[in-house]
Amino acid sequence: MHVQEWLETVPAVAVYALVGIVIGLESLGIPLPGEIILVSSALLASQHGDIDPVILGACATAGAIIGDSIGYAIGRKGGRPLLAWLGGKFPRHFSEAHIATAERSFHKWGMWAVFFGRFVALLRIFAGPLAGVLRMPYWKFLTANVLGGILWAGGTTAVIYYVGIVAESWLKRFSWLGLVAAVLIGVTSMLVLKRKAKKTASAAEAAPTPAPVGD
Repeated sequence: MHVQEWLETVPAVAVYALVGIVIGLESLGIPLPGEIILVSSALLASQHGDIDPVILGACATAGAIIGDSIGYAIGRKGGRPLLAWLGGKFPRHFSEAHIATAERSFHKWGMWAVFFGRFVALLRIFAGPLAGVLRMPYWKFLTANVLGGILWAGGTTAVIYYVGIVAESWLKRFSWLGLVAAVLIGVTSMLVLKRKAKKTASAAEAAPTPAPVGD
């Protein structure tokens, strides 16, 4: 069943909880489709008055921030053996190559890697645990984590919600032409930050030999 179709069958409180939990687990370091769940829920909120987009955005933001913080604590305690264990459990996401790329990003960009990493699926999974493993000062991590969580989760919810509202209005007036135009506008807006974040990650690959993350 399509994600949105399934979400329509559960009560609003379950949607809020699902969004917060899935995004939290993804941010903690477990590969889950957090962004898909968030986008589907925000679009659903624009079509059904039972789901409050403000509460939805707040739950998504809380899940992102809390999940990243737990991931940081786990990474700080588990160290590099944790990354090796994750590589065995999730080789597709935690391969040596992916870990090396993410580590270069962290050494080059520091707290900005946490902030922009929120907009890139791979780095979104790595951010918390890897920041802990690399002993990034917690105040730097928390600052980037909170700001990135608010902008990504809250911003994605707002953009998709208003795209859905506009799409529904245009659909009544201009049929499918209006829907396509509205969706394209929303998707383009969302991809701007993601593209910048990916450029940041790509640029980090050319970084020199990493030095320890300082205070």
